[in-house]
Amino acid sequence: MDTAAKLDHARQLLDQGEPSLAELAEAVGLSASHLQRTFLARHGLTPAAYLSQRKLGAFKSQLRAGNDVSTALYDAGYGSPSRIYEQRAARLGMTPAIYRAGGQGMRIRWALVDTALGIALVATTERGICAVELGDDPLALEQRLHREFQRASIQRVDAGRDEFLAPRLQAVARRLSGGEGDVPLDLVGTAFQRRVWDALMKIPSGATRGYSDLARELDVPRASRAVASACARNRVAVMVPCHRVVRGDGSLGGYRWGLPLKQQLLLREAM
Repeated sequence: MDTAAKLDHARQLLDQGEPSLAELAEAVGLSASHLQRTFLARHGLTPAAYLSQRKLGAFKSQLRAGNDVSTALYDAGYGSPSRIYEQRAARLGMTPAIYRAGGQGMRIRWALVDTALGIALVATTERGICAVELGDDPLALEQRLHREFQRASIQRVDAGRDEFLAPRLQAVARRLSGGEGDVPLDLVGTAFQRRVWDALMKIPSGATRGYSDLARELDVPRASRAVASACARNRVAVMVPCHRVVRGDGSLGGYRWGLPLKQQLLLREAM
């Protein structure tokens, strides 16, 4: 059995149970260190992180199917309700009960602002900016926000009168115009997506990376497609600069908010 087949076997074993790294390595005939390294390169996650994401996916599916939180936790493989918090495995940005209810009980404030890049919808939780959507159709921007949190308390506010949102809105507008300044973010995603987003925020203005370059920087050289997918799932335009990632041949690749805007951003930053 070659290494690729052994890694596929390891993934199958993780899908069926919760073996330790040592048990998994013995089962597939690889050393623990070699399995850890090659599994990460092939799948973009370590075996432990893969198992965590599999359990989280099962947990979410159980919640969406209408099961109560305790049943969903145990059926997904969590030994006790506290484990999902102790391990910070869920990364839901909300409690499991609220997630099951489609975000019910959450409070999200949002407002529109005219910026150097056109209309922007800026939405925030109590922790930070959770979405910056760009476009020319305010209704379409609002619909995108509601698709993520269908039963949350999503309130459009008058930014000029909202002391919480107003400074954040101004900070986002300043960044969209090419200015500097820290903006608190509330980024919710998988472990791998967050690794990619963190790496994106380290790319300096005026520089670009190829998808494969970024994958190598993250020590997952075969995961360029997964990197591209994580870039596409970024909901916070410009603050998380996925526009700075291009194809290996220098062409633009994709961009959630349209290739003309991606080109505009890159040209502006290159000046």
